[in-house]
Amino acid sequence: MTNKKKAERSAGPSIVDQARDELFSHILRCGVIEAEPEHQKEWMDDTMQYLAERYSDLDEEQLAQVRVLGERFCKPVIRGKPEVAAT
Repeated sequence: MTNKKKAERSAGPSIVDQARDELFSHILRCGVIEAEPEHQKEWMDDTMQYLAERYSDLDEEQLAQVRVLGERFCKPVIRGKPEVAAT
């Protein structure tokens, strides 16, 4: 393994990972998962603006990535219908 790869691994989470983790934390603390879709969008707009200011090194594409992950995190898990045992 080269020294560059070792340095990258030991450097800690990337700025995108940090922003994502902070967004997930905010989602859980603020109860956004239980909110109506229109309220989620409004909350996400405001929060992404905050994150863009906080993580000014992120470009538009990286911020969009973080937003998509946050929106997916807010969606409920869709479970299949339970199978009914034949009697």
